[in-house]
Amino acid sequence: MLAAIIFVVFPFCMVFAAISDMMSMTIANRVSIILVATFVAVAPLTGMDWSLYFWHLLAGLLVLVVTFGLFAAGGMGGGDAKLITATAVWVGFNINLLQYFVYATLFGGALAVAILLYRKSPLSVYTGHLLPLRNLADADTGIPYGMALAAGAMIVFPSTPLAQWAMTQF
Repeated sequence: MLAAIIFVVFPFCMVFAAISDMMSMTIANRVSIILVATFVAVAPLTGMDWSLYFWHLLAGLLVLVVTFGLFAAGGMGGGDAKLITATAVWVGFNINLLQYFVYATLFGGALAVAILLYRKSPLSVYTGHLLPLRNLADADTGIPYGMALAAGAMIVFPSTPLAQWAMTQF
């Protein structure tokens, strides 16, 4: 049962955050709350060592401090900051966190270039009225980085301690 929770909650929240950000340019608070609450409740039940549990929570706290500063300076959206923080709690304070940042950055850069090219193309005139593409075509909106954050998280997810534990259960 715990393995199913791990394999469902994290991926579902990431996909929901990506789609939500693309459609509305927002990532609901409930996504980050569900991610953190699920980790806090499930991790001890998997037998995770308390010191490792602490390091996961500390990773989230440190990432929250940095992303809150970036949000306050106008360099990042609030939903993105919360999603990165919640993801950091799942990933933990280890090399996987650095990998997550690298993947999210690479995907974010590629996403930004692709959207900027799309916005300058004639294709955006013809497809920009479609609901999934409306925000992508609008030059007055930002870039839905939640898509890149979710993609990076999904690549790193199999390496996380909870996913590793869940894989041993099958």
